[in-house]
Amino acid sequence: MVDGLSSRLVPDALWEIVEPLLPGFRARPQGGGRAAIDDRAVFTAIVYVLTSGCAWRHLPPSFGVSVPTAHRRFTTWVRAGVFDELHRRVLDRLGAGGDLDWSAAILDAAHVRAKRGSLTGPSPVDRGKNGSKIHILSPVVSELPAVRSRRGPRRRRPGRLRADKGYDYPVHRRWLRARGIVPRIARRGVDSSERLGRYRWKIERTLAWLSGYRRLTMRYERHGENFASFLQLAAALTCFKKLTK
Repeated sequence: MVDGLSSRLVPDALWEIVEPLLPGFRARPQGGGRAAIDDRAVFTAIVYVLTSGCAWRHLPPSFGVSVPTAHRRFTTWVRAGVFDELHRRVLDRLGAGGDLDWSAAILDAAHVRAKRGSLTGPSPVDRGKNGSKIHILSPVVSELPAVRSRRGPRRRRPGRLRADKGYDYPVHRRWLRARGIVPRIARRGVDSSERLGRYRWKIERTLAWLSGYRRLTMRYERHGENFASFLQLAAALTCFKKLTK
């Protein structure tokens, strides 16, 4: 059963993308030390934590990876930028296949309650309770990676950016226009609250995809970069599913 679960969590096609990104294990020159652990087993355990939402200490032993090893390897890969790069590689494949629509992007955000840690703040919609804000599109515009295209050079700018009234500031419009992006931001007191409505289903769909990864529904990570890496991994897995259709 575990073999079947593992193959569903990390199919061979996904592992082919992941494996070259992982830092290699280096044996200690003096000998001894920890033995090398199968990277695929560790990565599968991390995906299980993300999808199931279980605490690290509840990681099933049937994955063949101890809890300290899984968590330690996860933090090592976070520092190495593995999950961010994985998302980029999957986007590259989608872009090369002509499966990315650059005509417009939509920016919105969702607040996730957090137990503790950096990159948190009071929620404006949940009685001021502490949490983290996830912006969709994420990373936000200035941090969009250059993604392969079916033809021509890599691209990193959408033609238009749609956003609701929460982003209605002149500085945002000036910033977008300076970069050749047409702003489509609802204006306070002018535009109907339904301006973004006909496009909002795309945001709601994306949030539904991400909330399917139970580790993202409540933030337990003390360090903001760990939570961000879980988010990047969820985005990469979501995009990978589009590759296989």
